[in-house]
Amino acid sequence: MTFTMRAAGALGAAGLLVALVVASVAIGSKAIPFDDVFRLLVHFDGSDEALIVRDLRLPRTLLGLEAGAALALAGALMQMLTRNPLADPGLLGVEAGAVIAIALAISVFGLGDLPGFVWFSFAGSAVATVVVYLIGSAVPGGTGPVRLALAGMAVGATLAASTQALVLTDPESFERYRYWGTGALSGHDVSVGVEVAPFIAVGVLLSGTLARSLNGLALGDDVARSLGYHPGRTRLLGVVAVTLLCGAATAAVGPLGFVGLVVAHVARLIVGPDARWILLYAVLLGPVVVLAADILGRLMLWPAELEAGVVTALIGTPVFLLLARRGKVNRL
Repeated sequence: MTFTMRAAGALGAAGLLVALVVASVAIGSKAIPFDDVFRLLVHFDGSDEALIVRDLRLPRTLLGLEAGAALALAGALMQMLTRNPLADPGLLGVEAGAVIAIALAISVFGLGDLPGFVWFSFAGSAVATVVVYLIGSAVPGGTGPVRLALAGMAVGATLAASTQALVLTDPESFERYRYWGTGALSGHDVSVGVEVAPFIAVGVLLSGTLARSLNGLALGDDVARSLGYHPGRTRLLGVVAVTLLCGAATAAVGPLGFVGLVVAHVARLIVGPDARWILLYAVLLGPVVVLAADILGRLMLWPAELEAGVVTALIGTPVFLLLARRGKVNRL
């Protein structure tokens, strides 16, 4: 694919994202005309409609943008760093590590606000990443794609069960955890998006600086060194970026499964193996998937809603099975 075609595709993805941002602000259980939506965004008049648009729909749209970009970029990074096409923050247990750390923050330390959640989320993500890699490499044959995926699912399932046992023993903690654990964009004010934005921004910038090194790493460590790259440093900085991106997104909205897996594969299908374009498309297509899931969740049971995390799981599970069935697990 030529540069012009890739650039045109990126512009198309950006246009689709803008359309979904507009739809996310305009669509909900209460019908508000598009003209009124734009007017209320610019001129707040204190009406019920204005409160719905600016205090409810706008914050969830901003969180969808941030969480989608962060998780998609984290998934793409994980796939390229490990050369594992099944790598994903959910499948490799990274999200589960963040979730159980936040459950500990709620039930043991009594925390209930985002600033405390974020640091626990970072720690849980990092520990889970290390544990999955150690388990996956503990058997003969190294860290193959399927072996890492199985280790990640085993660790994720264990952590998920431990999380449930932890919060169910304390009714008050369960109430605080229950809604967050569904992967919900709604119910947050704009301050949540503002607080996680610096962490996600650093993760995005760090990912961008690694793009050329990731292309070299795809050729093998020896070739990468001969080209002047440093595989160890690239992997270390990549893990830092994944921890920042996944930890911040999970702390803000809870677990959103399969976003990284699906978006990274779609991006690679469109632009090929070039890490620079894959990362750019991930930043654009991740929010597209999350916002589309959130909007679909509002419409499926209207006027009630399905949370975005439920919809991404419904979409991602068959995609994962299709990839495995078609033999994509052995190719990156």
